Amino acid sequence: MNGKKTALITGSTSGIGLAIAKRYAAKGYNLVFNGLEPNGAEIAQSVADEYQIEHLFFPANMADPAQITAMAADSLQRFGSVDILVNNAGIQFVSPVESFPEAKWDAIIDINLNAAFHMTKALWPKMVENKFGRIVNMASAHGLIASPFKSAYVSAKFGIVGFTKTLALEGGPVGITANAVCPGYVFTPIVENQIPDQMKTHNMTREEVIEKVFLKEHAVKEFITVDAIAEAVLFLTDSAAASVTTGIALPVDAGWTAH
Repeated sequence: MNGKKTALITGSTSGIGLAIAKRYAAKGYNLVFNGLEPNGAEIAQSVADEYQIEHLFFPANMADPAQITAMAADSLQRFGSVDILVNNAGIQFVSPVESFPEAKWDAIIDINLNAAFHMTKALWPKMVENKFGRIVNMASAHGLIASPFKSAYVSAKFGIVGFTKTLALEGGPVGITANAVCPGYVFTPIVENQIPDQMKTHNMTREEVIEKVFLKEHAVKEFITVDAIAEAVLFLTDSAAASVTTGIALPVDAGWTAH
Protein backbone atom coordinates (compact mmCIF):
# COMPACT_ATOMS: atom_id res chain seq x y z
CA MET A 1 0.00 0.00 0.00
CA ASN A 2 1.47 3.34 -1.04
CA GLY A 3 -1.32 5.84 -0.33
CA LYS A 4 -2.11 6.42 -3.99
CA LYS A 5 -5.43 5.71 -5.64
CA THR A 6 -5.78 2.51 -7.62
CA ALA A 7 -7.53 1.87 -10.92
CA LEU A 8 -8.46 -1.61 -12.15
CA ILE A 9 -9.19 -1.89 -15.87
CA THR A 10 -10.25 -5.15 -17.44
CA GLY A 11 -9.09 -5.87 -20.97
CA SER A 12 -6.29 -3.33 -20.50
CA THR A 13 -3.38 -4.77 -22.45
CA SER A 14 -4.70 -3.73 -25.87
CA GLY A 15 -7.02 -1.29 -27.62
CA ILE A 16 -9.30 0.95 -25.60
CA GLY A 17 -8.33 -0.58 -22.27
CA LEU A 18 -4.64 0.07 -22.79
CA ALA A 19 -5.32 3.68 -23.77
CA ILE A 20 -7.36 4.10 -20.57
CA ALA A 21 -4.64 2.50 -18.47
CA LYS A 22 -2.05 4.91 -19.85
CA ARG A 23 -4.25 7.88 -18.92
CA TYR A 24 -4.42 6.76 -15.29
CA ALA A 25 -0.74 5.88 -15.24
CA ALA A 26 0.06 9.42 -16.36
CA LYS A 27 -1.88 10.67 -13.33
CA GLY A 28 0.16 8.46 -10.99
CA TYR A 29 -2.46 5.83 -10.15
CA ASN A 30 -1.55 2.33 -9.13
CA LEU A 31 -2.83 0.12 -11.93
CA VAL A 32 -4.30 -3.35 -12.10
CA PHE A 33 -4.01 -4.67 -15.64
CA ASN A 34 -5.91 -7.58 -17.12
CA GLY A 35 -5.68 -9.23 -20.51
CA LEU A 36 -5.19 -12.48 -22.36
CA GLU A 37 -2.49 -11.33 -24.79
CA PRO A 38 0.52 -13.69 -24.62
CA ASN A 39 2.77 -10.70 -23.87
CA GLY A 40 0.29 -9.03 -21.54
CA ALA A 41 2.67 -9.00 -18.57
CA GLU A 42 5.33 -7.27 -20.67
CA ILE A 43 2.82 -4.68 -21.91
CA ALA A 44 1.75 -3.88 -18.34
CA GLN A 45 5.36 -3.69 -17.18
CA SER A 46 6.30 -1.30 -19.98
CA VAL A 47 3.49 1.10 -18.99
CA ALA A 48 4.49 0.88 -15.33
CA ASP A 49 8.13 1.56 -16.19
CA GLU A 50 7.28 4.48 -18.46
CA TYR A 51 5.19 6.23 -15.82
CA GLN A 52 7.00 4.95 -12.71
CA ILE A 53 3.92 3.49 -11.06
CA GLU A 54 3.14 0.33 -9.11
CA HIS A 55 1.04 -2.29 -10.86
CA LEU A 56 -0.33 -5.80 -10.94
CA PHE A 57 -1.11 -7.89 -14.00
CA PHE A 58 -3.65 -10.72 -14.12
CA PRO A 59 -4.27 -12.94 -17.16
CA ALA A 60 -7.69 -13.70 -15.70
CA ASN A 61 -10.32 -15.06 -18.03
CA MET A 62 -13.31 -12.75 -17.68
CA ALA A 63 -15.65 -15.65 -18.43
CA ASP A 64 -14.61 -17.33 -15.15
CA PRO A 65 -16.15 -15.80 -12.00
CA ALA A 66 -13.60 -17.54 -9.76
CA GLN A 67 -10.71 -15.87 -11.60
CA ILE A 68 -12.47 -12.52 -11.43
CA THR A 69 -13.03 -12.66 -7.68
CA ALA A 70 -9.46 -13.86 -7.11
CA MET A 71 -8.13 -10.90 -9.11
CA ALA A 72 -10.25 -8.51 -7.05
CA ALA A 73 -9.11 -10.05 -3.76
CA ASP A 74 -5.43 -9.96 -4.71
CA SER A 75 -5.75 -6.35 -5.85
CA LEU A 76 -7.33 -5.31 -2.56
CA GLN A 77 -4.67 -7.17 -0.61
CA ARG A 78 -1.86 -5.43 -2.52
CA PHE A 79 -3.23 -1.89 -2.72
CA GLY A 80 -5.81 -1.71 0.08
CA SER A 81 -8.58 -0.45 -2.17
CA VAL A 82 -9.63 -0.16 -5.77
CA ASP A 83 -10.95 3.34 -6.23
CA ILE A 84 -11.71 3.24 -9.95
CA LEU A 85 -13.10 0.24 -11.79
CA VAL A 86 -13.37 0.21 -15.57
CA ASN A 87 -15.22 -2.85 -16.84
CA ASN A 88 -13.86 -2.80 -20.37
CA ALA A 89 -13.20 -6.40 -21.46
CA GLY A 90 -15.28 -7.49 -24.42
CA ILE A 91 -15.56 -9.82 -27.38
CA GLN A 92 -17.72 -9.84 -30.49
CA PHE A 93 -19.18 -12.31 -32.99
CA VAL A 94 -21.32 -11.54 -36.01
CA SER A 95 -23.97 -13.97 -37.27
CA PRO A 96 -27.65 -14.14 -38.19
CA VAL A 97 -29.67 -15.25 -35.20
CA GLU A 98 -30.78 -18.53 -36.76
CA SER A 99 -27.18 -19.68 -37.11
CA PHE A 100 -25.70 -17.93 -34.08
CA PRO A 101 -23.62 -20.54 -32.20
CA GLU A 102 -24.86 -21.07 -28.65
CA ALA A 103 -21.29 -21.20 -27.36
CA LYS A 104 -20.56 -17.79 -28.88
CA TRP A 105 -23.74 -16.36 -27.34
CA ASP A 106 -22.73 -17.64 -23.90
CA ALA A 107 -19.18 -16.34 -24.20
CA ILE A 108 -20.30 -12.86 -25.26
CA ILE A 109 -22.81 -12.59 -22.42
CA ASP A 110 -20.25 -13.91 -19.93
CA ILE A 111 -17.41 -11.57 -20.91
CA ASN A 112 -19.36 -8.45 -21.93
CA LEU A 113 -22.01 -8.49 -19.20
CA ASN A 114 -21.59 -11.09 -16.47
CA ALA A 115 -17.93 -10.21 -15.88
CA ALA A 116 -18.87 -6.62 -15.04
CA PHE A 117 -21.31 -7.90 -12.43
CA HIS A 118 -18.82 -10.27 -10.82
CA MET A 119 -16.00 -7.70 -10.73
CA THR A 120 -18.25 -4.96 -9.38
CA LYS A 121 -19.72 -7.22 -6.72
CA ALA A 122 -16.24 -8.23 -5.55
CA LEU A 123 -15.03 -4.63 -5.18
CA TRP A 124 -18.28 -2.98 -4.05
CA PRO A 125 -18.03 -3.66 -0.26
CA LYS A 126 -14.65 -1.92 0.00
CA MET A 127 -15.95 1.05 -1.99
CA VAL A 128 -18.92 1.28 0.38
CA GLU A 129 -16.58 1.07 3.37
CA ASN A 130 -14.44 3.87 1.93
CA LYS A 131 -17.50 5.90 0.87
CA PHE A 132 -15.79 6.33 -2.49
CA GLY A 133 -15.89 4.53 -5.80
CA ARG A 134 -15.92 5.38 -9.49
CA ILE A 135 -17.22 2.74 -11.87
CA VAL A 136 -17.23 3.08 -15.64
CA ASN A 137 -18.72 0.30 -17.73
CA MET A 138 -17.78 0.10 -21.38
CA ALA A 139 -21.06 -0.19 -23.21
CA SER A 140 -21.42 0.72 -26.88
CA ALA A 141 -23.63 2.59 -29.28
CA HIS A 142 -25.09 -0.91 -29.45
CA GLY A 143 -26.21 -0.40 -25.87
CA LEU A 144 -28.52 2.32 -27.16
CA ILE A 145 -29.52 1.08 -30.63
CA ALA A 146 -29.41 -2.28 -32.39
CA SER A 147 -27.84 -3.58 -35.57
CA PRO A 148 -28.55 -6.82 -37.38
CA PHE A 149 -26.38 -9.93 -36.90
CA LYS A 150 -25.16 -8.88 -33.44
CA SER A 151 -27.86 -10.28 -31.18
CA ALA A 152 -25.58 -11.35 -28.33
CA TYR A 153 -23.45 -8.21 -28.34
CA VAL A 154 -26.45 -5.89 -28.47
CA SER A 155 -28.15 -7.83 -25.67
CA ALA A 156 -25.04 -7.65 -23.50
CA LYS A 157 -24.51 -3.95 -24.08
CA PHE A 158 -28.14 -3.04 -23.41
CA GLY A 159 -27.72 -5.06 -20.22
CA ILE A 160 -24.59 -3.12 -19.27
CA VAL A 161 -26.45 0.17 -19.59
CA GLY A 162 -29.22 -1.11 -17.32
CA PHE A 163 -26.70 -2.51 -14.84
CA THR A 164 -24.93 0.86 -14.77
CA LYS A 165 -28.13 2.73 -13.95
CA THR A 166 -28.91 0.33 -11.12
CA LEU A 167 -25.41 0.73 -9.68
CA ALA A 168 -25.82 4.51 -9.82
CA LEU A 169 -29.00 4.33 -7.77
CA GLU A 170 -27.54 1.96 -5.20
CA GLY A 171 -24.18 3.72 -5.05
CA GLY A 172 -25.26 7.35 -4.91
CA PRO A 173 -26.04 7.42 -1.18
CA VAL A 174 -22.69 5.80 -0.31
CA GLY A 175 -20.31 7.84 -2.46
CA ILE A 176 -20.12 5.57 -5.50
CA THR A 177 -20.85 6.77 -9.02
CA ALA A 178 -21.44 4.53 -12.03
CA ASN A 179 -21.55 5.56 -15.66
CA ALA A 180 -21.33 3.90 -19.06
CA VAL A 181 -19.45 4.99 -22.16
CA CYS A 182 -21.05 4.11 -25.49
CA PRO A 183 -18.49 4.20 -28.29
CA GLY A 184 -19.27 4.04 -31.95
CA TYR A 185 -16.79 2.19 -34.10
CA VAL A 186 -13.28 2.42 -32.71
CA PHE A 187 -10.55 0.78 -34.77
CA THR A 188 -9.34 -1.86 -32.30
CA PRO A 189 -8.61 -5.59 -32.61
CA ILE A 190 -12.29 -6.36 -31.86
CA VAL A 191 -13.33 -4.31 -34.92
CA GLU A 192 -10.50 -5.64 -37.08
CA ASN A 193 -11.63 -9.18 -36.30
CA GLN A 194 -15.19 -8.37 -37.40
CA ILE A 195 -14.19 -7.28 -40.89
CA PRO A 196 -13.79 -10.77 -42.44
CA ASP A 197 -17.15 -11.88 -40.99
CA GLN A 198 -18.85 -8.76 -42.30
CA MET A 199 -17.21 -9.24 -45.72
CA LYS A 200 -18.64 -12.75 -45.85
CA THR A 201 -22.06 -11.80 -44.50
CA HIS A 202 -22.53 -8.85 -46.86
CA ASN A 203 -20.45 -10.14 -49.80
CA MET A 204 -18.37 -6.96 -49.77
CA THR A 205 -14.74 -6.00 -50.04
CA ARG A 206 -12.85 -4.78 -46.98
CA GLU A 207 -13.11 -1.17 -48.17
CA GLU A 208 -16.86 -1.52 -48.78
CA VAL A 209 -17.41 -2.99 -45.30
CA ILE A 210 -15.60 -0.07 -43.66
CA GLU A 211 -17.51 2.52 -45.69
CA LYS A 212 -20.96 0.92 -45.93
CA VAL A 213 -21.20 -1.04 -42.67
CA PHE A 214 -18.92 0.38 -40.00
CA LEU A 215 -18.99 4.07 -40.86
CA LYS A 216 -22.37 4.18 -42.56
CA GLU A 217 -24.21 5.63 -39.57
CA HIS A 218 -21.39 7.87 -38.33
CA ALA A 219 -22.13 11.52 -39.05
CA VAL A 220 -18.35 12.01 -38.97
CA LYS A 221 -17.04 9.44 -41.43
CA GLU A 222 -14.08 8.34 -39.37
CA PHE A 223 -13.29 5.67 -36.82
CA ILE A 224 -13.24 7.00 -33.27
CA THR A 225 -9.84 6.99 -31.59
CA VAL A 226 -9.00 5.02 -28.47
CA ASP A 227 -7.76 8.29 -26.97
CA ALA A 228 -11.21 9.88 -27.32
CA ILE A 229 -12.74 7.01 -25.37
CA ALA A 230 -10.03 7.18 -22.73
CA GLU A 231 -10.67 10.88 -22.23
CA ALA A 232 -14.39 10.24 -21.74
CA VAL A 233 -13.64 7.62 -19.09
CA LEU A 234 -11.23 9.96 -17.35
CA PHE A 235 -13.83 12.73 -17.28
CA LEU A 236 -16.45 10.47 -15.72
CA THR A 237 -14.12 9.59 -12.84
CA ASP A 238 -12.76 13.10 -12.35
CA SER A 239 -13.81 15.34 -9.50
CA ALA A 240 -15.33 17.78 -11.98
CA ALA A 241 -17.99 15.22 -12.93
CA ALA A 242 -18.35 13.24 -9.73
CA SER A 243 -20.87 15.34 -7.85
CA VAL A 244 -23.48 15.41 -10.61
CA THR A 245 -22.70 12.69 -13.15
CA THR A 246 -23.94 9.22 -12.38
CA GLY A 247 -26.17 6.75 -14.17
CA ILE A 248 -25.56 8.12 -17.65
CA ALA A 249 -24.78 6.32 -20.89
CA LEU A 250 -22.44 8.72 -22.66
CA PRO A 251 -22.28 8.33 -26.46
CA VAL A 252 -18.86 8.86 -28.02
CA ASP A 253 -20.05 7.75 -31.43
CA ALA A 254 -19.34 10.32 -34.16
CA GLY A 255 -23.02 11.20 -34.26
CA TRP A 256 -24.32 7.65 -34.81
CA THR A 257 -27.08 7.83 -32.20
CA ALA A 258 -28.11 11.31 -33.39
CA HIS A 259 -30.22 9.61 -36.10
